[in-house]
Amino acid sequence: MTDLSKEQAASREKTLLTALLLSAPGPLVTGLATLSSHSTTQLADFIRRDMELVALFLSWWVFRQLQRNTGLNAAEQSRLERAAGLSVAGTMLCSGLVMAIVALSRLSVYEPGGKVLSGLIIAILGLITNGAFWRRYTVLTREQYSSVIAAQQSLYRAKASVDLCVVTALTAVAVSPAHPATRYVDILGSIIVAGYLLWNGLRMAQTHVSDVKTWFQRLRRHFSASSPD
Repeated sequence: MTDLSKEQAASREKTLLTALLLSAPGPLVTGLATLSSHSTTQLADFIRRDMELVALFLSWWVFRQLQRNTGLNAAEQSRLERAAGLSVAGTMLCSGLVMAIVALSRLSVYEPGGKVLSGLIIAILGLITNGAFWRRYTVLTREQYSSVIAAQQSLYRAKASVDLCVVTALTAVAVSPAHPATRYVDILGSIIVAGYLLWNGLRMAQTHVSDVKTWFQRLRRHFSASSPD
């Protein structure tokens, strides 16, 4: 982990905690909105928010541990950083998979309708908030690199992109629920979101898996060099 000054560490930890606290009510609020609508995209969005909250908590906890336990050696720091990165990657992959299953399972039986206005408002607020955090994490990563913060930058870029798709789909349902194209716009929104999450999750997972492989290769070379002939 790149060394951060006390001010930089405090700023990043505060941002992580703020993001966690702001996201905490998301699953509950989205869940209530989902109950009053029949939107596939909104159901998928509810599942996504649940899993993202776990990843946000783990990232905040890992960063806090790295800053509080200054006696950790490089291997222990790397292990914690990988755990945070893999939790974000796992969240994206699981969310994408579940969203794809939900969308495909409702493809032949789903009819758009219900009250989506509350869900649309939540999605718009989420787009604004997640876009702001994406920008914030981008600035922090450019200022001083941290793998935990970089993972959050990728997560919030995905979150903002997902919210944009959700807003588009719910707007179509709210404006013209009876239009034949609305059914496909809503389900297509879920499929696009699922694909985007799976793609980003795979990219992030490959990065961290490569780091693990490199670490094992170095460890093997170390023991090979130190072992007697």
